[in-house]
Amino acid sequence: MKVADAARSHWVNRTPETIRPYLQLSRLDRPVGYWLLALPGWIGLLVPAWLCRPDWQLIVSPLYWAGLILVGAIAMRGAGCSYNDIVDRDLDAQVERTQSRPLPSGRISVKQAWIWLALQLAIGFAVWLALPLGAKIVALAALPLVAAYPFMKRITWWPQVWLGLTFNWAVLVAYAIKTGGLDLTIGLIYLGLACWTVGYDTIYALQDIEDDAMIGVRSTARRFGVQVKRGVAVTYGLSVTLIAVGLSLSQNGFTALAIIPFAAHLARQVVKLDKDDYANALSLFQSNVWAAFWLITGLVLTQL
Repeated sequence: MKVADAARSHWVNRTPETIRPYLQLSRLDRPVGYWLLALPGWIGLLVPAWLCRPDWQLIVSPLYWAGLILVGAIAMRGAGCSYNDIVDRDLDAQVERTQSRPLPSGRISVKQAWIWLALQLAIGFAVWLALPLGAKIVALAALPLVAAYPFMKRITWWPQVWLGLTFNWAVLVAYAIKTGGLDLTIGLIYLGLACWTVGYDTIYALQDIEDDAMIGVRSTARRFGVQVKRGVAVTYGLSVTLIAVGLSLSQNGFTALAIIPFAAHLARQVVKLDKDDYANALSLFQSNVWAAFWLITGLVLTQL
């Protein structure tokens, strides 16, 4: 059984039915999610810092950390989605796009979902053990955000803000890997990436806006209403501004120019956004993987 909005040709859809629901519960058939979780970590590795742990480049290659961040992102995004679906299984059964997910469709039980969640957390724990001490502490601080996120759509019109703070935590962890701590530079970049997430998840939420209104689920897409295009433009504008200021404070202030291709991509999304075209909303949301890659490209080029 294929889950709505997953890639039709994805390898998950060709796996045996005995394991497919677990892979779908982890959203492995929708890789955009784990890339959007991992890429902020890669950005954090590339941000110039005034101080670095003197041994971080000598002991292991930055490529090792990039790979470890990706593995951790896949595991923790899968664990987060599994937890979210356990909490939201009754709501998902009432939304057309999510009715085919493994839990509301009855293809796996809640007990099985909890076991699968535990296995993914074990992988995430193994990645956590490999981190330096400072990064370990930063990573642990994200747990309350992760645990509370599924409930935000029930109590606030701004669950995308909470998602932004949660989904971009890897940029702080990655920065702590090479510096041993945090500073104003990475704090501003983190807030800028959080605003970016508010924008792209608002676009994503347009797909469910009618069902969400019927069952009482809140979102920035509903909060912005007919002004959703303006709302996305403002959040994207804040994102570009905060990241640019953060980069200007870094060891290599010239790196602030790295924001230009990222900003151009976000502007293109705003121009193309149509609140009534749900297929367009999904396509624009998915294109944010490329937005992150453009920012990474800019960071690399401005440091050559």
